[in-house]
This record gives sequence, structure tokens and C-alpha cells, in this order.
Amino acid sequence: MTRLSDHSKGRPTTNELCKFLSEYSAWLIGCGATCIRLEKNVRRIAAAYGMEVELTIMPRHVHISVWEMSHTNAVTTIASVANTPISFNINTQLSELSWEIADKKIDFSDATDRFERIITDDHQSRWQVLGLVTLANASFCRLFGGDAIAMSIVAIATLAGYYLKQIMLSRNIDIRVTVIACSFVSAILGATDILFAIGTTPAIALGTSVLYLVPGIPFLNSFSDMLYRHYICAFSRFTDAIVLTCCLSIGLCLGMILMNVGMF
Repeated sequence: MTRLSDHSKGRPTTNELCKFLSEYSAWLIGCGATCIRLEKNVRRIAAAYGMEVELTIMPRHVHISVWEMSHTNAVTTIASVANTPISFNINTQLSELSWEIADKKIDFSDATDRFERIITDDHQSRWQVLGLVTLANASFCRLFGGDAIAMSIVAIATLAGYYLKQIMLSRNIDIRVTVIACSFVSAILGATDILFAIGTTPAIALGTSVLYLVPGIPFLNSFSDMLYRHYICAFSRFTDAIVLTCCLSIGLCLGMILMNVGMF
């Protein structure tokens, strides 16, 4: 990604602001923000510098036009949505940055530097995330009525599957292939309760072993985008969520077939 110019200490030029907003938008939408959040944040930043902005948000691109209030100078850019995993941490920090700019707490030079730090220094510990996801999915097992044995099996299945997901995504392997592989591994481990009859709720252990792969955020974002009439993005996100759900089902079924576990 091209580093933004940071020589401007006060009010940026139209070109500088448009370049900043295009990269800002690409990252915000890429890390899981809804279209309405993107619109509000970008307009908030533009208003802070006395400029107007118009956005066209597409599934893989964001089209931004920025102009002076006098309409004497206008700049338009098209940015590709950042190919990055969903991150609530980056999402929150970018939203906080828009408020700091709007409240005049930082100048444009500091804003560009802060933006670079946010997108390059995500301080989330992969081990902490792995542990929390494991505990969360084991809790889902209990929520659906699983016993202690089932929870333990789901925890192991989630730990192995999510660790595999982290490795595959770090190597830029397609998310659909990743979901199939992870659900396959988790289903095999989740089926051990049925094979060895070591618990009283084996079906719950198998069923909840892959719940961590359910694309809940794309489903929720698609519904939000639909409410705010971003129909193209809503349809795209819903389709992506359906595809990922199908990939999850494929991996689960393959694991059940390999372990000779009946589906009904």
C-alpha cells in the first residue's frame, strides 16, 4: 500500500484527503464494517476539513469523490477493498480515528500516521484469540445441552480447526478451501464421542464442533446493508455467507463419511 503524504500539517488538499479516504474506506470495509458505518465515518472526516464527499460502495471496490464546498476542485478515486480478515480491533480503531479527526484532536499529518499504525500494528495475540474461540465454542456446546465430555471434545476440535484456519489464512489460501479443511478436521475430532461412546450427548458434540466457522458477521452485515438500501453489497455479502456455509457443510459431511457416522 502506498504511504500517504504527511507533510500537510493543517487542512489537507482535496487530492490528499481523497487519497486518505480511499485507503481508509478500503480497510474499513475490508475488516468487516457495514456500509452505513463506512458512510458515516467518511462523511464525518470530510466535514471536519470543510469538504464534501460522495461514495459508491461496491462489493470489491469503493468509489469516492471529494470536492471543495465551492465546487471549484474535485478529485475522484476508486479503491479496491482490502483483502484482510475481519477484525473488530481495526474496525473500532478506525472508527475512533474518524471521531478524533472530527473533534479536532489531531491534525491531518497525525491522522495519516495513526492510520498507518492501525493497519500495520494489529496487536491481537493469535494465541489469545485461539483460546477465546475455543472456550466460546465449548460454551456453545453447553448451551445446546452438551455434557462435560462433549464440551471437552468440542474444545479440542475447535482448537485444532481454528489453529489450522490461522495457518491457512496466513498463507493466503482461499477462504472457501480453508473452511472446508477446517470443518473436515473438526468434524473428525467431534465424531470421536459417537465412535467411542464416551459421553451422553455425542450428537451435540459433533454438531457444535464446527459452529466457530459459521459466517455470522457476513450474514449480519448483509441484513444491515439491506436495511440501509445498499442492495448490491447486501446481496454480495449474503451470497458469500451462503457459500461459506455450504463449504462448512461439505467439510462436515466429508468428516462424517470418513468416520462412518450416520447423518440421520
